[in-house]
Amino acid sequence: MDTPEAFRADLGRSVRLLRAFRLEQSDPDFFYGTLARDTVAQLATYTDLAGATVADIGGGPGYFADALRAVGARPLCVDCDAGEMRLRDGVPPRDAVLGSALDLPLATGSVDVCFSSNVLEHVPDPLRMASEMVRVTRPGGVVYLSYTIWFSPWGGHETSPWHYLGGRYAARRYARTHGRPPKNVYGESMYAIGVAKPLAWARRRRDVEILDAIPRYHPRWARHVVHLPGIRELVTWNLLLVLRRR
Repeated sequence: MDTPEAFRADLGRSVRLLRAFRLEQSDPDFFYGTLARDTVAQLATYTDLAGATVADIGGGPGYFADALRAVGARPLCVDCDAGEMRLRDGVPPRDAVLGSALDLPLATGSVDVCFSSNVLEHVPDPLRMASEMVRVTRPGGVVYLSYTIWFSPWGGHETSPWHYLGGRYAARRYARTHGRPPKNVYGESMYAIGVAKPLAWARRRRDVEILDAIPRYHPRWARHVVHLPGIRELVTWNLLLVLRRR
């Protein structure tokens, strides 16, 4: 079992992650491996992962599950797309379950940590998914929920920055330019979601305590942009909500 690497939310980390993002399509193993190790180090600052049961929601081919397993956690990968789960080696990751994030095939209070990285923007009812993550987490457990903000520079994913002119326009432009539709199609597999509504949802709930609400990839000194209405929708990039189940 490895020890989680030391986590420091400094400018150097932000630069490394942004450089890795450029290789998402050409070198997914490097990109997702880098992001997974960084994410597990960040998650370990909120809870002890050794021996913890962690539900990885939308975990696809299992990069995050591998990083979690390396530090002694017991990950369970849940994804609704069997093809995505087989992308890396042609077989699903260990301990994988086929199921919807909107109706998780897990018992109430059955996991120590419920984790999701960049999935919420791909479901049509994001608050239902967030509520499901809370439901399956045991009292005292942690929910780690991170997603891409629509009005951030990467909000349209591979169709960015044209999503600023509308998601459907951006998808049509991508298809004209590349001769194929984008993987992430606005209104079908990608949806517009901001900072304000999920943050208000978390604040209203009486069954969770907000441990953090921060821009996931920013240096620590930039964390307060989340609390600036309007501006936060443009500069947060990726919102991380960390909740403790009451």
